[in-house]
Order: sequence, then C-alpha cells, then structure tokens
Amino acid sequence: MPFSYYKNLNTKEKSIYRQSDKIREIKLKNIMSLRESITNIKIFLEKEDKVKLEKKIKFFLDQITDSLEIQKINIKILSSRPSNNWGELHGLYEQAEGRKKAKITLWMKTAKRKQVIAFKTFIRTLVHEISHHLDYCFFDLPDSFHTEGFFYRESSIYKQLVKA
Repeated sequence: MPFSYYKNLNTKEKSIYRQSDKIREIKLKNIMSLRESITNIKIFLEKEDKVKLEKKIKFFLDQITDSLEIQKINIKILSSRPSNNWGELHGLYEQAEGRKKAKITLWMKTAKRKQVIAFKTFIRTLVHEISHHLDYCFFDLPDSFHTEGFFYRESSIYKQLVKA
C-alpha cells in the first residue's frame, strides 16, 4: 500500500515508486568485516572524535561500495544537528553531480542538548542515507522515494550489520 504522498506523484514518479516498493532486501558481502567497521565507528562516536569517526565511516562506505561494485560515497561529519520548527535533520544524502562523488552528511550531536547521538540511532541514520545511494547506484532507480520497500531494504541492511 503506497504512502499518502503517492497520489501527488506524476506517472513517471509513480512507476519509480512501484519499482522501489518491490525491492525488499539487499544482501551485503563481507559482513564480518563490515561489523568490525561498525564497532570502530562506535568507538570514535563515543569519543566524540569527529576526524577519526569520519575516516572510519569512509572506510566502511568504501567496503560497501567496493563489494557491490558501485560508485564511492564521500562522508562529512558535523557537530550538532540543525533544527527548526520542523524538527532536527539527522542525515543528508546528496547525489553525485558531474565529476563529484555522492555525499552523506551526518551530525554527531543532538540539536538541543548537544549530546552525542545514540549509537544505534547514528547507525540507522547512516544506513538510511546509504540506502538512498543504493537506490541510485545499485538498483539504478532514477529517484529514491521513501517507500515501504525502501524501509524494508534499510532494515535488512541494519539487521545484517548490528546484532540485536
């Protein structure tokens, strides 16, 4: 069942939405190595070491993109989340433009209290932004909509990376 915004999409967008909705999972390769990288990310998030955190996430992203043979992604870690009357921005995915690589921006602290983001929330946000990249570069979708399929894929990645 499509989300409510589906009715506002044009015919082409509805087709992309339905395509995306059909894809329910993705199997990652080298899962043990990826889990080790996740552990390193946790260490530097908790230490609030932005420079090393960014390096560890870049390594993690390279592992994923190399194993799936898709375009690499840049990462930018910033301090406190931006906020407004709409809430806090957790992460941002920007598509590649021209010769530039796609980029994920993440914030490591909450907007109000300036506390380090909970590890699982941080990883979920990272996985969410990676999922947008996979829509474009692995599944060759012309757009990346928040469909039920998108959230299933996001959840399948998270479950492979983080043991409950």
